[in-house]
Amino acid sequence: MKMIIAFAAFVAVALAAPVEKDVFLVKESPVDNIGVGGYAYAYELSNGQTHEEKAELKTVQGEEGPVETLVRSGSYSFVDPATNQVYKITYTADENGFHPEGAHIPSV
Repeated sequence: MKMIIAFAAFVAVALAAPVEKDVFLVKESPVDNIGVGGYAYAYELSNGQTHEEKAELKTVQGEEGPVETLVRSGSYSFVDPATNQVYKITYTADENGFHPEGAHIPSV
């Protein structure tokens, strides 16, 4: 009897698990200007996820003089499979860190 209950519980858990579909590339922009000065790229996946980013090499004043740093900016989005809500985050990343912004992200 215990074996039947354990088997039934296992089947119930297996049937309740979400079925993941294969994710594939829908759209991609070619990487532009990849090299010493920076880059830019973008893509979109079949599950609604997107990402675009560009970067430039900039010279900033450091404690010991000028320092080269890669400054990135872009956005990414994803769809919450439970609610089908799209979340979008825009960001910059520079010598002062990563700075995300989005309607669902609390501001400080």
